[in-house]
Formats: sequence, C-alpha cells, structure tokens
Amino acid sequence: MAVNYVCRHCSMALGRFESSEVAEYRLGLQFLTPEERKRIIAYNSNGDVTVRVICEYCSQTLDAHPELALLSNPLQ
Repeated sequence: MAVNYVCRHCSMALGRFESSEVAEYRLGLQFLTPEERKRIIAYNSNGDVTVRVICEYCSQTLDAHPELALLSNPLQ
C-alpha cells in the first residue's frame, strides 16, 4: 500500500509513502469528518490511498485571488 499526496487543483504529485506500515492515525487523517474524508481521501483498487490537498502554489494563488475559488476548476 502507498499513500499518495496530490494537489486537488493542479494535480501535481506532492509526496508518496511506500510503506504499508503507515497508519492513518500517524498521518492525522482521523481528525477529518466523514464529509471531509469523502472529499479528500480516495481508496484505489490496488490498495493505494490518494490524499487530495492543496500545494503551496495553488494556495498562494487562491489567497491572492480569492475570486478564483468560485470557479469549478480555478487553476487548471
């Protein structure tokens, strides 16, 4: 099992854990609400987990131009 971190706006790969020993509690995922889990975490058929977060570039861009958050795909 691998845990992949991907930007939810630009789809850039941000990081990857290859170890099957990585537990969700060590990643802090237990603090997410069920709605947040559905939106942020995807479980792939091969056993990998994809966590959709925001990269630094997209975060800075949205901070500088908050009106972009109104678009369905603001940074693609």
